[in-house]
Amino acid sequence: MSDILDELDAWLDENWDPDLTVAEWWDRLGRSGWASPSLPVNAYGKGLARNDAIAVGQRIVKRGAVPAPGGLGMMLAAPTIAAHGTQEQIDRYVLPILTGQQAWCQLFSEPGAGSDLAGLGARAVKDGEEWVVNGQKVWTSGGHVADMGMLIARTNPDVPKHQGITWFAMSMHQGDSVEVRPLREMTGRALFNEVFMSDARVGDDAIIGGLHNGWAVANTTLMFERSSLGAGGHAAAALATPGTIAGHLPMRVGDFVRPAGPSGGGGGGAMTSGVQKMIASMAKANGLADDATFRQAYMKLHSMSEVGRMLALRLKAEKAAGRDIAGAPNIAKLSMSEIVRQTRDLALRVAGPAGTLHAYDGEHRKVLDEATGNPAMAYVTEMALFAQAPPIYGGTDQVQKNILGERVLGLPKEPSDERVKSWAELPKNG
Repeated sequence: MSDILDELDAWLDENWDPDLTVAEWWDRLGRSGWASPSLPVNAYGKGLARNDAIAVGQRIVKRGAVPAPGGLGMMLAAPTIAAHGTQEQIDRYVLPILTGQQAWCQLFSEPGAGSDLAGLGARAVKDGEEWVVNGQKVWTSGGHVADMGMLIARTNPDVPKHQGITWFAMSMHQGDSVEVRPLREMTGRALFNEVFMSDARVGDDAIIGGLHNGWAVANTTLMFERSSLGAGGHAAAALATPGTIAGHLPMRVGDFVRPAGPSGGGGGGAMTSGVQKMIASMAKANGLADDATFRQAYMKLHSMSEVGRMLALRLKAEKAAGRDIAGAPNIAKLSMSEIVRQTRDLALRVAGPAGTLHAYDGEHRKVLDEATGNPAMAYVTEMALFAQAPPIYGGTDQVQKNILGERVLGLPKEPSDERVKSWAELPKNG
């Protein structure tokens, strides 16, 4: 690993320039292979193990440079297309992700197809060399700034539900045919959206992994999602937002260098790691650090984080030996959910009565800082409110346990005829 980091250091010495635009810097980073080094070489990566790739991202931040573009394009779309796409599709879709030119969202869940994702009803009907898409998606993270969407739609309703699904790379820039509506959370933010598709169009050449083979491709996407969200799996993310909508690409990249300390946003792993440091600092300040029961709870949380990190290291070793750990992404996802819950409970214990206060926008944050005298409180309360989400998104805890039981432990599935009846014959969720 030291040789890899030495090579990266030499490249940064030659290429990092804070006066470049975000677009210029990400173009250098993406084409060099350092943006997502876990991708294979033919997909603009370096073929590194996931833990080594995370170390690369952390080294870029440590060196004071802006890391690779964040978001679902990097996390999910790029590795999925690298695994299932043709070389032409890799060139067309993956490189703009790594260079930050395109932001992506995930058009998977529907109002009647969340945990039962294979029950989705969004339809894609062939029209010449294009497909016409109609339907609704929900809980679409980053849909409001996305240029492209990972769409799974039903292309054959007359076969069992897992068999008639296709994975498309769909443009979100389709005027009224693709409408994105924000869903306001109890944190005050709107990270999730509803997406309505009305005669949206996607080319036949945008099918990834083959017609009607979308369930297999989607499971690859979900595997990457659970690995990324799981304990020990998060990497450094840029403060700049990729894609054409956010407006960051023409800005000076040096203005997006990450300051020391937590970012106050994002998903479970990265957010809780920052809050855990705040917990220790706040506990020392208010004397709670000397309380035996607090120390026990904090060490439990630390131990869970270490177990997650060690699982990632163990998986790296198994992969290097040509083996795997069955169910590792699901275990990591469950572990992350529990770490988030434990962090929430401990943070609110340290915050005391101030933990009942929350800032829902920039103005409120100023008032909260003045009222509590603690600028960290906004991070604590936002994490506590957000903590209800990780056990749901990316597949609920219950779904992860079902997968471990059925696919890893070999326990019998619930009786069902869904694999023999066509989707059109099955009862639909409300």
